[in-house]
Amino acid sequence: MGNDSISVIDTIIVVAYLLGIMAVGILAGYRKNTSSDQFFLAGRSLRWPIIGTGLFCANISTIHLVGLASSGYKDGLVIGNFEWMAAFCLILLGIVFAPFYFREKISTLPEYVEKRYGSGARTFLAFIFVMSALLVHIGISLYAGAKVLEAFFGIPYVASIIGISVITAVYTIIGGLRAVMITDAIQAVLLLAGAAILTGFGIVELQAVGIASWADFEAACRPNQLNMIQPIKDATAPGSLGLREFSWYSILFGYPVLGIWYWCTDQTIVQKILAAKTEKDGRDGAIFAGFLKILPVFLMVLPGVIGYVLFKEKIGDDNDATLMIMMKELLPVGVRGLMAAGLLAALMSTIEAALNSTATLTAEDIVKRLRPNTSDASLVLIGRITAGVVVVLAMLWSTQGGKFDSIFEAINKIPMAFAPGITTIFLLGVFWPRGNKQGAMAALLFNLVLGLVYLAIDIPLVGDKQIIAKVVGIPFMQVGWYLFLISSAVYVAVSLMTPAPAQEQIDNCCWTRPLDALRGKMEGTITDPRVMAAVLILIMGVLYTLLR
Repeated sequence: MGNDSISVIDTIIVVAYLLGIMAVGILAGYRKNTSSDQFFLAGRSLRWPIIGTGLFCANISTIHLVGLASSGYKDGLVIGNFEWMAAFCLILLGIVFAPFYFREKISTLPEYVEKRYGSGARTFLAFIFVMSALLVHIGISLYAGAKVLEAFFGIPYVASIIGISVITAVYTIIGGLRAVMITDAIQAVLLLAGAAILTGFGIVELQAVGIASWADFEAACRPNQLNMIQPIKDATAPGSLGLREFSWYSILFGYPVLGIWYWCTDQTIVQKILAAKTEKDGRDGAIFAGFLKILPVFLMVLPGVIGYVLFKEKIGDDNDATLMIMMKELLPVGVRGLMAAGLLAALMSTIEAALNSTATLTAEDIVKRLRPNTSDASLVLIGRITAGVVVVLAMLWSTQGGKFDSIFEAINKIPMAFAPGITTIFLLGVFWPRGNKQGAMAALLFNLVLGLVYLAIDIPLVGDKQIIAKVVGIPFMQVGWYLFLISSAVYVAVSLMTPAPAQEQIDNCCWTRPLDALRGKMEGTITDPRVMAAVLILIMGVLYTLLR
């Protein structure tokens, strides 16, 4: 079935999708006299199924589709821990953090930080969130999507970057968050359907080459390629310590540092919760997204393992080509175009969410604070201009994506400069009322300095050796855990050496007792967020037992 050419039918499908999704976004979101609340938060009218799919789509980008298949080929199902561990972070978002975000009726996460820690922390967070959206959510995503189009259609990746950026920016800038959420619901269906179809064709092809059982499949794979849990050390691991990059230790302790920052505190993600119609919708939406995060292991990582079994001779050492080769080898004309459209759907959903969040942060956390009397219409206009400027800057930055060893490395190493500190001030801040603004700023700044030094020597920006990862042998996931421990120690020490926070900085900002997060009246039965969370934890326990 292999065919290196892309048919006219596939091309038409992709072009029709791009034009169609832009039209849907504009029609769904455009209002002649859009208020800032409608533009940035969809009028706070979203129900939990839409919130859950929006959270899922904002996260699953082309980076994930390409990167998970690539890592499935190279490392195996273990990389799926990045998806399954997200489910636990989404439970934290729904149970622990969302109540405070919703009750305060905030528009941005830095607003919450200002109430808890003061204006200095708010300004710092707003800047960090805009930069992370520009560098990670949009910039690296554009690079990944453009490389896919270059491989698939032969379009120069710079032209792809421009085309994708313009289309996504148009309907996001015009339609606001409602356009983002409506298009996300469509893109979630297309994305999951495309991934499921590719997985299905892969399974059929396995049977065609004589692999008829799980035991046959396991025998054809690398050792441990189908295991989710792996030991700490490996004699073949790089560096003097011999630590395995994705061991159970790295995942258990390192992932939550990145995961809590990303899922519980990042504006691009949490903005969906802020737009909820009710507190219950926001909490349920977060946990529903946790259920959806079960799927990528089977629909995006497993295909990479299948690709290893079927096409390792063609793919060779170029594991980033896994998804492209599988699409070309397994999918018929028409279906291939739908899958390509799914890749674009993933890319655009991530970019649109990041653009809307940067627009919100600039209007609400910078302009509105400097000029409180700015009119509603002016805030919307400023938000739209911001989105346009950010997408141009991200386009310029995205051309540098090739300097990283891999896309996956880029999206996880860059946040090390700030994620451990942010996780510290939110997690300890919501559970430890004694934490104060001095402790928060000290932790954030300390992490920023250490994180930038780490990036400089381990991307590397200086020289050509990754000293921490390759020479010493400390995986980046463990680096995040150690930076979190250091940031936490700084936060606690400085807080104890300085005055306790005022009562108004604690009220409605943190739990007096940790178990208070689980108390309260039942809200429905199966849709009570605590019940949904318990069911999700049970399912995850069963899955980890089966694939340990």
